[in-house]
Amino acid sequence: MSTDQHTAQAAELDWFKSSYSGTSGGDCVEVAVDLDVVYVQDSKAAGGGPVLRVGRGEWAAFVALTTE
Repeated sequence: MSTDQHTAQAAELDWFKSSYSGTSGGDCVEVAVDLDVVYVQDSKAAGGGPVLRVGRGEWAAFVALTTE
């Protein structure tokens, strides 16, 4: 896992908000998928905040744990 700043690369990705995000502008995350990496960022800081970079296998394990 990496929390390196990837603003140039992050701007080129197709980001989408969590399906659990409401329309009231509360706490939301955005996710973008690349070949073997999943990127996660705070939607309120999109394009200017830190980006979490996680391997696809690790992301799949995390999502499996959160949906049980």
